[in-house]
Amino acid sequence: MTYEEIMQKLEELGTEQTKKTFKNHGAKEPFFGVRVGDLKKLVKFVKKDHELALQLYESGNHDAMYLAGLSVNPKLMTKETLQEWAEKAYWYMAAEYTVAQVAAESEYALDLAREWIKSEDEMVSVCGWSTYSNYISITPDDELDVSEIRALLTQVNNTIHEEKNRVRYVMNGFVISVGSYVPELNEDAKHIAEHIGKVHVDVGNTACKVPLAKEYIEKVESKGRVGIKRKTCIC
Repeated sequence: MTYEEIMQKLEELGTEQTKKTFKNHGAKEPFFGVRVGDLKKLVKFVKKDHELALQLYESGNHDAMYLAGLSVNPKLMTKETLQEWAEKAYWYMAAEYTVAQVAAESEYALDLAREWIKSEDEMVSVCGWSTYSNYISITPDDELDVSEIRALLTQVNNTIHEEKNRVRYVMNGFVISVGSYVPELNEDAKHIAEHIGKVHVDVGNTACKVPLAKEYIEKVESKGRVGIKRKTCIC
């Protein structure tokens, strides 16, 4: 399918209810309001065309941008393109999911995560923390820099409640990721989670809640799934 055909199909799949929901979460025009499940049905038409995926993200249309993230080959992404994607991720769904998941599976995961985490731009920083969290979920423990992750846990412990709104959410998620996927740091993560307690995030006109990190990690423990990695973090 061509770019024009994909955009037409997205428009056909959009619904007013989904559009209203996305708006409540922070999406801005242009977009059609296509459910993620319906976007996944279009991946097969984009997946083998890297340039088409890039064109979809460049459109600035949220639905097309998310489809691009589901379809693009992370190993073909350049550092410069990932940087451009991060700069164009104007709301959390693009930053936490689309950009972070693709970056986490790219050759530049750690370089970009480290750089983005330090950004004063809220959504770029969100990209950074979420990229690192996703990277941890798919990377063998012997390839992880445990001392660096431990230092980031300390940073979360010391600063999370003073960070920008959505950064607080992904920092909390980072603690959950560490506690769930890195057995060596499971106790460290639970200790940090207990110390930070409830993290307050303004989720706008939605029913979303911020998970309690300690409870979440303990649920993973109860299922005997601590340390079980994911094959892919793109979803």
